[in-house]
Amino acid sequence: MTKPYVLGVDVGGTNTVFGIVDARGQVIACDSIKTQKHAEFDDYVAELHDSVMRLLKANDAEDKIQGIGIGAPNANYYTGEIVNPPNLPWGPVIPLAEKVSAAFGGIPVAVTNDANAAALGEMTYGAARAMKDFIMITLGTGVGSGIVVNGNMVYGHDGNAGELGHLVMKRNNGRMCGCGRTGCLEAYCSATGVARTAREFLEIRQEPSSLRNLDIEEITSKDVYDAAKAGDKLAKEIFDYTGNILGEAFADMVAFTSPQAIILFGGLAKSGDLLLNPIKESLDRNVMPVFRGKTQILVSELKEGDAAVLGASALGWEAKRKAEVSAIAETPA
Repeated sequence: MTKPYVLGVDVGGTNTVFGIVDARGQVIACDSIKTQKHAEFDDYVAELHDSVMRLLKANDAEDKIQGIGIGAPNANYYTGEIVNPPNLPWGPVIPLAEKVSAAFGGIPVAVTNDANAAALGEMTYGAARAMKDFIMITLGTGVGSGIVVNGNMVYGHDGNAGELGHLVMKRNNGRMCGCGRTGCLEAYCSATGVARTAREFLEIRQEPSSLRNLDIEEITSKDVYDAAKAGDKLAKEIFDYTGNILGEAFADMVAFTSPQAIILFGGLAKSGDLLLNPIKESLDRNVMPVFRGKTQILVSELKEGDAAVLGASALGWEAKRKAEVSAIAETPA
């Protein structure tokens, strides 16, 4: 019997990364294409197919792919579609699963949004392997989330559940968020949110900071991190401010699902104790007493370079299992 593989695909606004993954979570090989090279979605799928087939041939994996999992912005697990994608040119509704499955000869395909894919990857290969109840928070350009309850991803009745990055943290005079509302968690605790906090602190406060040596409009979260690591007091206070808001949000999340852990992934998660300590202190201050001390704050165990592909590949195994169950159900008695 040939060794089975799945294909994990991460559709980003700039690049689409794809990889061959075995049942142990080893990424055998991966490659990428430019996501927005083609104006027509069918042309994009054709290039994806051709590039994947070259990778499969180079790794003796032709005819061994048994499922395809795809993580993409605004992807709906139930419908297999991308709906109103913010950074893709083919909307408003893209039949992602249907088109990709057809291109690959009917191989089962499952899709979900990128944060849900990260949660599935963590549950299959990472820090949540032994957990049935946890929340994955991705701290990148935005704040994404995936919620797992009793071993199952929470999708809601329409496939859109779990947008915890858009919990409203500041109901009066909050920052404008990309979703169109104000005061969202994402507006404060994403990488771009940290940069916004830095600009506000520098404009409002008078104390010296090495950040004042930078073009205020070009400051990034990485600049704030570097300054804080070097001992800059104002930069540390920016992390305290960010961690405090995250801790407040996590206290509410814990009340929703009582998770074993909240697992952090993304660039800001690499900030270590600069961010983790204020998060934990704020969570402990704000959580209901019955939940205090019961939820761990962990950092993802997935390798950053493989995480997107691994997360999507976990969905590929799910697509394979569902296809097998469906085939058994349709077999005449």
